[in-house]
Amino acid sequence: MGSNLRLDQDGGIAILRLTRPPVNALDAGFLEDIDAALDDVEGAADSKALVVTGDGAALSAGLNLKTLPTLDAQGQRRTVEALNRTFSHLYALPLPVVAAANGHAIAGGLFFVLTADYRVGALGAAQFGLSEIRVGVRFPVGPLEIARAELTPAATRRLLLGGGTVSAEEARAMGVLDELVEPGQLCDRAMAVARGYGEIPPKTFAAVKRQLRDPTLARVDRAIREAADPTLDGWFTDESVEAMHKMLAK
Repeated sequence: MGSNLRLDQDGGIAILRLTRPPVNALDAGFLEDIDAALDDVEGAADSKALVVTGDGAALSAGLNLKTLPTLDAQGQRRTVEALNRTFSHLYALPLPVVAAANGHAIAGGLFFVLTADYRVGALGAAQFGLSEIRVGVRFPVGPLEIARAELTPAATRRLLLGGGTVSAEEARAMGVLDELVEPGQLCDRAMAVARGYGEIPPKTFAAVKRQLRDPTLARVDRAIREAADPTLDGWFTDESVEAMHKMLAK
């Protein structure tokens, strides 16, 4: 497992913690490490549920804008593939997944929330949003299909086309989060929810979750299998790098 992750077990509840300061920024390697950690969780006989959280002020602020503009075509393709595989894997995990949003969840970082079966957020200054449009990139098929499935039409329009962020309270009102608690209560509440979900008959839970999400996952799986995601052959446009630099300067 990569050094930017910690995977613990507490009474059958797996806790996957992002530990890459300062904002748990993502890149292809980090996403691949997360994907491998999900294999470990799924393969453990005693795993009843998974809690995903982060260290510091962010669950994740998304892809690393300091390194993203330097990616060549091969690097862009690897990153798109990692986004598709990791988030579709998390969305399809046949275990209950609880997000404990300890702070900001922006762009790719918001998909740790949207892929979860239950989402707990901390009261405070955290911001939530999908800023991809403002950094000049389109959505890979996996994140796009998950956003379509998990957000209301109004939230989809506002977050994907506006590219701004909303407060934790607004995220709760939009259905992005299920509940908000005081920061000091976040981990305990997420663990309590995970234990409750872990009491559901596991085979039945996995089957119903697959029934619910199969239409979305089938589209993503087909695009991955057939290399049919249009962003694989050119994720960046002539606008992308300049937009990334402008966003980073802010």
